[in-house]
Amino acid sequence: MIKWLLLSYFFLLPLLADEPIVPIPLDEPIDIPKAKLGQELFFDTLLSRDNSTACVSCHDIYSGGADERSVSIGFNGAKGNIQAPTVLNARYNFKQFWNGRANTLLEQATGPLSNPTEHNMDPKKVQDRVSLSNKYKKMFKEVYGTYSITYELILDAIVEFENALTTPNAKFDKYLRGEIKLTHEEQEGYKLFKQYGCITCHNGINVGGNSFQKMGTFVAYNASTTFPDRSEITHNMEDINVFKVPTLRNIAKTAPYFHDASARTLKEALSVMSKHNLGIELSNQESDKIILFLETLSGEAPKILDTF
Repeated sequence: MIKWLLLSYFFLLPLLADEPIVPIPLDEPIDIPKAKLGQELFFDTLLSRDNSTACVSCHDIYSGGADERSVSIGFNGAKGNIQAPTVLNARYNFKQFWNGRANTLLEQATGPLSNPTEHNMDPKKVQDRVSLSNKYKKMFKEVYGTYSITYELILDAIVEFENALTTPNAKFDKYLRGEIKLTHEEQEGYKLFKQYGCITCHNGINVGGNSFQKMGTFVAYNASTTFPDRSEITHNMEDINVFKVPTLRNIAKTAPYFHDASARTLKEALSVMSKHNLGIELSNQESDKIILFLETLSGEAPKILDTF
């Protein structure tokens, strides 16, 4: 986490040197034709065994990039085992999935495709289905210069689209760049956010997504329930209930909250986090101010969506 923060600070403008949150870059380099191909694939139910599920089915990129359901529904009506996180700004996460089992978006992209409760596919079946499409043959020829469609190229295109799903120009980003001022209440909310220690885990360019933390640092949190947490990767009992810290970018649009989708509103989420991970109880006034600050983290829709 410390290494990540140091790297983040390196790119800050001098006037932002003391800020723990970094604005999203305005112009990330993207291969647009490749990303548009990836967008077609992201929206295509052809990539699921029963043609019922597309990537967008569980990641509503027009409204926060997450799933409004507690768990997603996949192949043959099967239910997932954890709340689907947002795919927006996922390129800035240091790991992917709640338990960090994927190091890159490329590793992450193959997970849902092969998961029997999601797309329930295998690389060959994905490759064969896409290869039968005249539309995709033409698009792959234009983008990659070949009619030979491989699973690796399919993943490459999807990842390029996901890399394009950034949401710059949030009100708070504009404030950090000195372009606008926050309201008094938003400023107060940000001060409280830092004062009570929320900033310890939610910082950097993604306001999270750059460390693992235990859910229930001060007060145990649902210790009797089982979700795919960090302990499934490390096999260390100390990592039970440890998850990747979620991004707070566009948080006002990604309810329900937490890995278990147990909080339906931001106010409820703040109440839970302040008790279990900060060891404090926020007043209603404090919660309202912090929520006003959190709402300033909602950015613009990704530019790549404009021409779909």
